Amino acid sequence: MNIPMLDLKAEYALLKDEIEPAVCEALAACQYIGGPNVKAFEAEAAAYAGVKHAISCASGTDALLIALRAIGLGPGDEVITTPFTFVATASTVLMCGAKPVFVDIDPRTFNLDLNQVEAAITPATRAIVPVHLFGQPVQLAPLKALCEKHGLKLIEDAAQSFGADYAGRKSGAFGDIGCTSFYPSKNLSAFGDGGLMVTDDDRLAAEMRVLASHGSRVRYHHHVLGYNSRLDELQAVILRIKLKRLDNFNQRRIAIADSYNQQLAGLVETPFADGHGRHVYHQYTILSDRRDTIQKVLADSGIACAVYYPVPLHRQEMFAATHGDVRLSVTERVAQRCLSLPISPMLRDEQIKRITGAMRQALA
Repeated sequence: MNIPMLDLKAEYALLKDEIEPAVCEALAACQYIGGPNVKAFEAEAAAYAGVKHAISCASGTDALLIALRAIGLGPGDEVITTPFTFVATASTVLMCGAKPVFVDIDPRTFNLDLNQVEAAITPATRAIVPVHLFGQPVQLAPLKALCEKHGLKLIEDAAQSFGADYAGRKSGAFGDIGCTSFYPSKNLSAFGDGGLMVTDDDRLAAEMRVLASHGSRVRYHHHVLGYNSRLDELQAVILRIKLKRLDNFNQRRIAIADSYNQQLAGLVETPFADGHGRHVYHQYTILSDRRDTIQKVLADSGIACAVYYPVPLHRQEMFAATHGDVRLSVTERVAQRCLSLPISPMLRDEQIKRITGAMRQALA
């Protein structure tokens, strides 16, 4: 039997007896927009993250865009971020008319290389947007100190790290704003798109709510250019149920990663957890000079795998006008050698053995 990257069918089978009655109850209530489950989920998510405000929206991309708009980002501004991430982290900066400035990554964690960030700050810099890549939090304390020193905003892209911890706080709760995604592959996932912004700042929270609702503070009165970005009531039902299991699911991901580490030791470069936070393994990503060989053998064995990310952002056509001559050697080398293996709370121990056995065969 094939092994998928993420076994959503097994997860649904586990939760269906709770999800289906709750969805039917919400359908019968007919409050499809801004209903009680959306309000309840926002309150529960804020409590989980340990923040004052959680504002839901339609996607993780919208969460980033609205957060950047809320801090007043605009033409002529710059945002420092990573080139090794999904495109939304930087494309939303362009949507605001601003410029992303890419800093190379740490070769072990794949997160921003903190030693290079300060040198990238200019008078135009308005914010730093670190990504907690693959579920491992960036070391946020040094970044926060830099932001305070230079008067910058710290916006966490926590789309891959919901439930991770850093310095006693949940992922997304350390900076001025934290943004996450509920895309079906995420650690906390919906049955479609969805996003969330968290903050302790009353003013930013109010501004983000306005921006997510057509720029309106009073119905039919529109104060700024906003968006129609809402979390669906039915998705909120599902997220409320899954949120209760998030810590257990993340703990299983950690156990799977530990098992992979033991079985792959000496074969490939396994993920490096820096010990400064709790890594929740949205992806389990190895490095190997024989990446393509491993990928082919796994595919031939019916085992899914994926390359996140084959083309770094500074090499994407979207950013060619401003970054065509940029060379970020660590990022480029990692992109050539990285491979993500199946990881899911539903992944069974015998499946892990089958995956690692196929990899040993590939590398024999």
